[in-house]
Amino acid sequence: MTDKPRPRTPGPGGTYVLCAGGTGGHMVPAHCLALELMARGHKVHLVTDERGLRFPGLFPGVPVTKVEAASTGRSGWRALPQVALSIWRGRQAARALFRQIRPRAVVGFGGYPALPGLLAGLSLYLPCLIHEQNAVLGRTNRYLAPRVRAIATSFPRIRRMEGAWARRAHFIGNPVRPEVLAAADLPFDAAAPRLKLLVTGGSQGAAILNSVVPAAIALLPAEVRSTLDVTHQGREEDQPAMLAAYRAAGIEPVIAAYFADLPAEMASSHIVIARSGASTVAELAVMGRPSILVPLPIATDDHQADNAAALVEAGGAQMIRQPDFTPERLAQALTIWLADRQGLGTAASAARAAGHPEAAKRLANLVIATGLIA
Repeated sequence: MTDKPRPRTPGPGGTYVLCAGGTGGHMVPAHCLALELMARGHKVHLVTDERGLRFPGLFPGVPVTKVEAASTGRSGWRALPQVALSIWRGRQAARALFRQIRPRAVVGFGGYPALPGLLAGLSLYLPCLIHEQNAVLGRTNRYLAPRVRAIATSFPRIRRMEGAWARRAHFIGNPVRPEVLAAADLPFDAAAPRLKLLVTGGSQGAAILNSVVPAAIALLPAEVRSTLDVTHQGREEDQPAMLAAYRAAGIEPVIAAYFADLPAEMASSHIVIARSGASTVAELAVMGRPSILVPLPIATDDHQADNAAALVEAGGAQMIRQPDFTPERLAQALTIWLADRQGLGTAASAARAAGHPEAAKRLANLVIATGLIA
């Protein structure tokens, strides 16, 4: 491969490189795009870091190249020399790979593990684009935005998107797994005699949910508690205290540190209490499940609050900031829907209307189109 643009040919059989790593919020959309591209007859190659190799069940049959990547993290400027060296090594490894497999396009999914691959693609004049999962343009994507040909977004409005970049932005939505799309077919029954409450902290956990939710349930009227079924994803070390608190409130919960089929648990729920990571918000919307969202306060650029706000604005969620997340405040939020089944059904419909089940197909269309531009 020369370092010059080359003609592109349409049709199946081309190779597309996906650069993602770090957390599930970056990996899952890349996985969904890989499935869609392969279903159309294309080849996919994943470029990731060490952490990206730790997600079981993603990217079946996809060849993977691990490259070096690093961020300054809490070390700040003192780590810059080592970080720069790591990224440079990752870029060189990705360049060697790209010369060999000759990809039609390189797609980045944010986070520092995506940076070496995108820098390699840009240095070889390959068509490059990025996908932003959150309602705030992340740091890596802000660096890459002026340099790539297209920016795919998951929300109609993105904070920290400069005006010049917006002209290359395409509202796509955040791709969700096929299991989520299948589970979304389960209808929502706001008039069910018993209501299921699901509590999940997401990939980064939420110890505060484990203490506040059982206490909030205890504050609800006995006649309301008697109609509730609770499923709670919580850390093993917290489970004895959680179980005791629920039982004191007259609730016999289902508690586990991990659920093998979380989409099915979510689809069978009437209210979900969760963090507001990008994948969680996208899945709640596609399934049409009302939620009470507690943004992770340490999320970069406070992006989880923006994610939650979008679903709140649509009418499908309530948001409680962590400093305000007390048993009393949560009990109040729960009562809004538990005492108004019609309002609960309206929230479910509003959440579903905000979903984008076709996001993977739309992203694949954009990726293929970008790859055809020499």
